[in-house]
Amino acid sequence: MCGIVGYLGEKDAFPILINGLKKLEYRGYDSSGIALLNGKLDVFKKMGKVTELENFVLKQKHIGNIGIGHTRWATHGGPSDKNAHPHNSMHGIFTVVHNGIIENYSTLKEDLLKQGFSFQSETDTEVLANLIEFFYKQDNEINAESAIQLALLKVVGAYGIAVLCKNEKDKIIAARKGSPLVIGIGNGEYFVASDASPIAEFTSQVVYLNNEDIAIIQKDGFTLKNVQNNPVSLKVSQLNLEIGEFNKGNYEHFMLKEIYEQPATIEETFRGRLKPDYSEIVLGGLIYVFPKIQKAERIIIIGCGTSWHAALIGEYLIEEFAQVPVEVEYASEFRYRKPVLGKSDVVILISQSGETADTLAALHLANEKGATVIGICNVVGSTLARETEAGVYTHAGIEIGVASTKAFTAQVTVLTMFALKLAKTKGTIEIDEYQKLVKELSGIPEKGRIILQSNEKIKLIAEKYKDAVNALYLGRGILFPVALEGALKLKEISYIHAEGYAAGEMKHGPIALVDDNLPVIVVAPRDDYYEKIVSNIQEVKARKGNVIAIVTEGDKRLIELANDCIEIPNSHPAIAPLLAVIPLQLLAYHIALLRGCDVDQPRNLAKSVTVE
Repeated sequence: MCGIVGYLGEKDAFPILINGLKKLEYRGYDSSGIALLNGKLDVFKKMGKVTELENFVLKQKHIGNIGIGHTRWATHGGPSDKNAHPHNSMHGIFTVVHNGIIENYSTLKEDLLKQGFSFQSETDTEVLANLIEFFYKQDNEINAESAIQLALLKVVGAYGIAVLCKNEKDKIIAARKGSPLVIGIGNGEYFVASDASPIAEFTSQVVYLNNEDIAIIQKDGFTLKNVQNNPVSLKVSQLNLEIGEFNKGNYEHFMLKEIYEQPATIEETFRGRLKPDYSEIVLGGLIYVFPKIQKAERIIIIGCGTSWHAALIGEYLIEEFAQVPVEVEYASEFRYRKPVLGKSDVVILISQSGETADTLAALHLANEKGATVIGICNVVGSTLARETEAGVYTHAGIEIGVASTKAFTAQVTVLTMFALKLAKTKGTIEIDEYQKLVKELSGIPEKGRIILQSNEKIKLIAEKYKDAVNALYLGRGILFPVALEGALKLKEISYIHAEGYAAGEMKHGPIALVDDNLPVIVVAPRDDYYEKIVSNIQEVKARKGNVIAIVTEGDKRLIELANDCIEIPNSHPAIAPLLAVIPLQLLAYHIALLRGCDVDQPRNLAKSVTVE
């Protein structure tokens, strides 16, 4: 979950590294550091945001054309200067930045202590640095890459690393297992990063490392091998990222920018996939596996966090329209139990980054069981995209805000298209209804723009509830997962305890929480559950609860009944989640802002969860 950046070339490395860390800060932001190699190895690190490191280094001499940097999300050892990366080996021969977890670090550390090694930090990364040095010092014939290779054969866990050796001053050595790394190929220069964001402004040519790859990068080129010392062929990919995506533009925060981008990103996700006459949905990435999907006896959708909520919406859609049984699983639970899977099952894995550790573990398990495995992912070239049999990209563009917004609606858009496509293929939906729904989906971007015009009204509602200690979110049917997602957004960025519930379950416990201090946010547009949800609202009001209702435009009944209402345009109930979630995102954003919270980088969270 940390960010790694490296540079080797003729330019001054420091500005490239520091700006790269700023772009990677959404991956971790409790401390950061850089190492510069220029005759000697200089390491600078600081607890706090990257700007604090930048100010610290600018006051000191910092030169070097080769360097590595790191921004941290703490795993082993709390945030501090000493636990910040890079970490030196005991004699300063090696400097390492690391994303991942070395699971057997404790055993390795005990062995190294017996060999006379000492440690300055609480991290597993320093253990790896010393282990590399241990092998390096065993034999004069062993060079840096061999020492790294030997060390990696001893570690258990996940790693994405970049390593400098002060005795071999013209190279960076990078390796990965379970934690992403990409090499950028420039004009006489090379870059290393945990994702493509720091590289995009310098080059469009990249090489994605596979598990157990080791890259030896020098000024005259780089080579690949694996930890077993076998050569690996280079596969150069083209990077397609817009530099403007890394800027906030006229918005105060990335999260607000990404909320406002949703009409465009939803449209981008279905662009070219909906025929103009609404007669067909084309999912080119699934064309070769769709015959197997049609015959599936069961579909299992797997995700974490927001992606899991999108999966729940997918369950409602697929079962309603395609009449195929669907199960939704947390990736973190799926990987550790013994699921019953077979060749007649289809497994759909959802991940914004395509690098979520638990989701990738679920992918490998599903592959072992012989299921048809497909991915829904936002990042081209990610591990999920490369290791699934087929898949669909969401085309949401890079998402910097840690709390996911546009990635969620893009995922739901893909799942909606998938459900309708499958239903039409299986003949479980009437053509008139199919075309009506496809047309409804195509109209979502314009309706989303209408909802965004309510931003100032939502801000006023947020003022009323910013001091709440708890909040309850309610929804029914396909809008129940929207309630879950609304609650998650609030707790992620405002630190208010919030729970999402199926409204029909309120009487089975949550109603005990209702009093005049509790805001109850009810997702209540007109659908088949409307009368039931009105009854739930009346039950809350009878106990003096404060109701904020998401309602269909012009719903006078709920406008009079609820304390506050946010209106959304009328739509088909199956498409409503794409609209209903937008005001919940804005409400969470404004409450968090009014409470003085960092909405883009909330405490204890990081964007891409590449460790367990």
